Amino acid sequence: MYENAFNSIEKALRAEEGISNELDYVEQTSWVLFLKYLHDLEGERRDRAELEGKSYSPIIDGRYRWDRWAAPKKNGVFDHDAAMTGDDLIRFVDGELFPHLALFHDRATGPDTIEYKIGEVFTELRSKFRSGYILRDVLEIVDGLAFKTQADKHELSALYETRIRRMGNAGRNGGEYYTPRPLIRAMIAVVDPKIGETIYDGAVGSAGFLCEAYDYLRRPDLSASDYETLQRRTFYGQEKKSLAYVIGIMNMVLHGIEAPNIVHTNSLNENVLDIQEKDRHDIILANPPFGGGERREVQQNFPIKSGETAYLFLQHFIRKLRAGGRAAVVIKNTFLSNTDNASVALRRELLDTCNLHTVLDCPQGTFQGAGVKTVVLFFEKGEPTQRIWYYQLDPGRSLGKTNALNDDDMTEFVQMQRTCATGAKAWIVERAAVDDATCDLSAKNPNAPAAEALRAPEEIIEAILARDAETAEILDRIRGLL
Repeated sequence: MYENAFNSIEKALRAEEGISNELDYVEQTSWVLFLKYLHDLEGERRDRAELEGKSYSPIIDGRYRWDRWAAPKKNGVFDHDAAMTGDDLIRFVDGELFPHLALFHDRATGPDTIEYKIGEVFTELRSKFRSGYILRDVLEIVDGLAFKTQADKHELSALYETRIRRMGNAGRNGGEYYTPRPLIRAMIAVVDPKIGETIYDGAVGSAGFLCEAYDYLRRPDLSASDYETLQRRTFYGQEKKSLAYVIGIMNMVLHGIEAPNIVHTNSLNENVLDIQEKDRHDIILANPPFGGGERREVQQNFPIKSGETAYLFLQHFIRKLRAGGRAAVVIKNTFLSNTDNASVALRRELLDTCNLHTVLDCPQGTFQGAGVKTVVLFFEKGEPTQRIWYYQLDPGRSLGKTNALNDDDMTEFVQMQRTCATGAKAWIVERAAVDDATCDLSAKNPNAPAAEALRAPEEIIEAILARDAETAEILDRIRGLL
C-alpha cells in the first residue's frame, strides 16, 4: 500500500513545475510527511491523556491542524467542499501556514522539544508547490498513510530510505547525503554500542548512522526504562545544511524516534578547547563532508589549522569523545599519507591520544557519486596506539549504482576484526614501525599477491613496431587483390 502511495506522490510531483530533481522531491515530500506524522502523534497523545484522565493541549491547533486545512473530514469522510485547493491552498501554505509554524522556534524551551523541530523545519524550508491542485493530490495521498504502529513506521522508513539513496546518487557528491547502509551496519557492529551509552554524529546528514544504531539497539523485549533511554537520552546529532537537517529529522521520526535530538548548527563553530565533559559522548559514528573549505575564523576553533573540512571534524570528534569512548569515522584515504603539516600533525595527535586499532580500506565506488577513495578509522580515546589492524575490502567486483555494496561484502571484515586475524586482505602494523617524522599510515597490503611485472619500455616499442610491420604486410596483400 505504502509503495503505491509513494509512487503516486512521485508521479504527481513530476507534473509540478517548481520541483525539478530528486533533492526537491525528498525535500517537499518531507515537510508534508512531517505534518501528517505530527497529526498522528497528537492523536496518540490525546488518546493517552484521556485514558489517564488528563487534559491535552495540542501542539498545532486551530486552522493550522492537519485535519482542518490538509484533510478536512465530515462524518469520517473527506470533505471536498471544505478543502482548499488551487490558488487558495498555495496562498494559505505560503502566506499563513509556514510563517505560523516558523514561530514555534521562539516558543520552544530547548532543542530537544518537538516545538524546536517544527520551528527549525519551517524556518528553513519553503514550499516549492506552484499548483494548488497538485499539492491537493499529494495531501490526499499522504493523508492515507498511517504512523500509528511500528510496522507502519518500518515500511515508511524503508521507502523513505530508498528515496534518500536515489537523492544521494543523483548528485555529484553522493556521499554527502547517503552513506551505504551495509558500511554503516558494519561500523556499528565493530563499535558495538550498548543501551545507556550516548551516540553522536556531528555531521548528521540524513541520520543514517543514528537510525541504524537505533535499529541495532532496539529489541522487542526492551524494558520501559530502556525504551525511554533510547528515545530521549541516546542519540545526538548536529547538522549545518537545512535540507539535510529536515531529512535527518524525518528519517529518525520514521524509524520510531519521536523527538530526535538533532540541532541545526555548524559543529565546527564550536571551539574544541571549550568542550566540557558534559558535552562528550561514549560513541561517535560519522561520515563528515570531504574537501569543503571552512572560513578562516572557523579554523581558529582548532589547534591544527586546515582548509580541509574533514580534518576539522576529526579534531572535533576526538575532543567530543569521553575517555574510553569509541569512534568509527569515514575519511578520505589520502589522510593516511598526505605530507602537509596539518595531515602529519593530525595523524600524530590521533596516534598519541587515541588507540587507532582498525583501518578499513574501502574500494573505489563504495560511495556513489563521490570520486574519492575512503577509509574508516576505528579508535578509542585515552590510550596511545600500539598496533593497527588493516583490512582491505575487496568485494571481488566493481562497485557502482547497479552493483552496490551489500551486507555480505562486509561479513568477513566484521568477523576477522574481532580477533584482528591476518590474511590475504588483512595485516598488522606496529606503532613502533611507523615513521615518527611523517606518521605515514598508508594502507599498503604486504600480503597481497605480487602484481605482474610491467614490461620495459623498449619491449613495448618493439612489440608496437612488429604489429605495425604485420599490419603493413596485410595491407599490401589486400592492395594486390584489388
